[in-house]
Amino acid sequence: MTSLTLLDFETSDDGEGHCTLDAMASVRPDHLPALQAEVVQVLAWLHRRFPDGPGPLDEGAPWDADLRASTERSTREQVRYDPSAGRLVSEPAGGGETVRHTLTLSIAATEAVARALGEAFSWGGEG
Repeated sequence: MTSLTLLDFETSDDGEGHCTLDAMASVRPDHLPALQAEVVQVLAWLHRRFPDGPGPLDEGAPWDADLRASTERSTREQVRYDPSAGRLVSEPAGGGETVRHTLTLSIAATEAVARALGEAFSWGGEG
C-alpha cells in the first residue's frame, strides 16, 4: 500500500455501480513536483491494473479520468476605508507575488476499481 500526502480523494456513489473519486490540491511551486508525482503514481497504477481504461463507463470501460491544472498569481494589497470619499482604497502592500499551482483529478470508476484504488493508496475508495 502507498499513502498519498497531497491528494485527498472524496468519493461518491451513483447507486448504479459507478463511483466518482475527486481530488484537488493547491501547492506552492516548490511542492509542485511532489504533487505531479502523486498524480502520475495514481494514473500509472490505473493504467497498469486496469488497462481497458480510460474510457466511458457507459461503454464498458472500468474507469475514466479528467485532469485539470491552473496557476494563480496574487499580490497582497492594503485596503482602507476613505470616509471623505465613502469608498475603499486599495494600495500595493509589498512582499512580492504569491504563486499557487492547482491540480484537480476526477476519476469515474466501477465500484471494483474504486475499491482497489482505495486499497492500493490507503484510503476508503468507496462512496
